[in-house]
Amino acid sequence: MPTKPGERKHQILQTLAAMLEDPKAERITTAALAKRLDVSEAALYRHFASKAQMFEGLIEFIEQTLFGLVNKITAEEKSGLKQIEAVLTMLLGFAKKNPGMTRVLIGDALVNEDERLQARINQLHDRLEATLKQALRFALSEKEIPEGVDPTAQANLMLAFVVGRWHQFAKSGFRRDPTEYWPTQWPVIV
Repeated sequence: MPTKPGERKHQILQTLAAMLEDPKAERITTAALAKRLDVSEAALYRHFASKAQMFEGLIEFIEQTLFGLVNKITAEEKSGLKQIEAVLTMLLGFAKKNPGMTRVLIGDALVNEDERLQARINQLHDRLEATLKQALRFALSEKEIPEGVDPTAQANLMLAFVVGRWHQFAKSGFRRDPTEYWPTQWPVIV
């Protein structure tokens, strides 16, 4: 039974993400991806015009997932401080559940790929930082955190912490749990 075009596209992205989970993986080629899927390279190009488009598909999935969860958190949680904790916990947990996607989030999988992909990841990081800054401003207005806290500087610190934990996770071959020590680190970060 032939697969539907949307299903094949999804299968290609899932396989690419799975290949990125190999901590020893070098640059992923379309030939290796096609071999893993047991299709020709031409079959890949029927669904994606380039390998860069395949990575863009992964980045789009990451963005939709992360910001869908962020929106849910900010809509349901009425405390700015709890929004921040939930967002940071979610970002660390997302990496733990999606090791291959973590390599995309830190740009590791994008080395030697089209530079617009790294620019898009940088933009995603900027959006996450802006989300944290907004939640910090809300927490300040609700007097949940001390008056002297600079939301811009604090949001930057928080995102740097998350990205650092993502790096440790990826560079350890996915052995170093990004949520390790989180319960004791959270009170220090805020």
